[in-house]
Amino acid sequence: MTRQKTTSSSQRISIPARHAKAAFIKKGRRIKVINTHGTQVVDCWALNPDNLGEYMSLEHCRVSIERVCPRKGDVMVTNRRRPILKIMEDSAPGTHDTLLAACDRYRYELLGCKEYHRNCTDNFWEAMVEVGLKPVDLPSPFNLWQNTPVEPNGVIKPNPPVSKKGDYIVMRAEMDLVICFSACPQDITSICGNKPRNAHFEII
Repeated sequence: MTRQKTTSSSQRISIPARHAKAAFIKKGRRIKVINTHGTQVVDCWALNPDNLGEYMSLEHCRVSIERVCPRKGDVMVTNRRRPILKIMEDSAPGTHDTLLAACDRYRYELLGCKEYHRNCTDNFWEAMVEVGLKPVDLPSPFNLWQNTPVEPNGVIKPNPPVSKKGDYIVMRAEMDLVICFSACPQDITSICGNKPRNAHFEII
């Protein structure tokens, strides 16, 4: 399978509702992710395309930045503690999640689904295969615009989205990487406002 090529020109890529898209990004390029409708959670992964065993690791990021929710200026790191993404701009700071795992078929079964439900785990595999890669593991995602803060009593609640239409986050690639975004299919809890929608990103 042939990898997609990177490009030096700007690109705009749609993330269809309930599906995912991946793209190769050269070091120094910026990725602007836009919440097209303002209610959509977008799971984000970043990996080293030459060694898929190295990836953006949220547990390592939390140690590095010393907080649960990244802010403008924070550098996300890999499981080898190397910089991979830097947050350059964020129109909705404090509305992202680094704690919850990607949804999967088992999550939806526990929520009562009797038939197959699209999920971010399968979306990740599909998008990566589409660009010619076969990861060996599923890293935990950086859940953009997922409103699941840790409450004072320690509870993590799946709250409705508070992001607005057109909210965006800009991240700079700190190494050559492959990035993957999934427009979360969650329509049972209120995380995506019960109606998954598309989002999009720009490589600039």
